[in-house]
Amino acid sequence: MIEFKKLEIKEEGNRFQRLVRKPHTKKTLVYILIGAVAGFLFYYFTEGMHMDAMPGREILQSVAIGAFFGFFVTNSPCSRGRC
Repeated sequence: MIEFKKLEIKEEGNRFQRLVRKPHTKKTLVYILIGAVAGFLFYYFTEGMHMDAMPGREILQSVAIGAFFGFFVTNSPCSRGRC
């Protein structure tokens, strides 16, 4: 008769902590931050430089678009080797 031992594996930390520790997640967060900064700089050098007061809504739109591009660069199918 064959006997099997029960293998107990304990997870380290909660789901959020495990997700943040992954290298791909760290890379994604860095690229989102770079994209957001690039979006702000693009807005500033194209339109914001010529205005006395920069409207917050337009700045947030540029930052959000830049952050989306940063997210897309790291999570698109071609960047994951699936195209």
